[in-house]
Amino acid sequence: MTADSYIFQMLYTFSASMLYPVVIILILLVVFSLILIGEFLSEYAKRNRDIENLELCCDTARKHVNSTEFGKAAGSLRNVKQNFMVTSFAKSAAEHLEENMVASIEWLSQEYEIKMAKRLEQTRIVATVSPMLGLMGTLIPLGPALIGLSQGDIVQLANNLMIAFATTVVGLFAGTIGYILTQIRKRWYWQDMADIDYILDTLEVKE
Repeated sequence: MTADSYIFQMLYTFSASMLYPVVIILILLVVFSLILIGEFLSEYAKRNRDIENLELCCDTARKHVNSTEFGKAAGSLRNVKQNFMVTSFAKSAAEHLEENMVASIEWLSQEYEIKMAKRLEQTRIVATVSPMLGLMGTLIPLGPALIGLSQGDIVQLANNLMIAFATTVVGLFAGTIGYILTQIRKRWYWQDMADIDYILDTLEVKE
């Protein structure tokens, strides 16, 4: 066996050995994408943006902050009833106000921005990795399929083509779910960050 043949054989063996890990990971990604759909629907059901409530609470909090009545300002922030991230931020900001740590609230907003980014990472990874693995699952069986075709083995050809098409469909399915959820959540979190920035402007913690 020549050096070139040995190298090509190693490449073929390595690529063929990747088929089962790719298929297993694709199945796990499909299951994970279905779990993400459930989380998405649960989050959608809990979203409640009340602009009048936000403006009223922030206006009251602004007056108390201007009067250096941080305890009353904290109480106003606790009355904020918005989407989960905004409400959670308002409560955390209220705790900082009670401890007279106004300057640290901007740092707190950055922490919430990181939390939102982490939630988007999940669906982004699914949207990016799933089609890649689907393509790998498509290409890997083509080698054995071509060998089967050259040897006249129709059964081997059909089985490998079936695997190739199935992995393509599964990868695109999971990737589509991840992409759609990423786009919708991105809009949600932009809106939430806009509301958090409004609270920050109210407390005058921005430089």
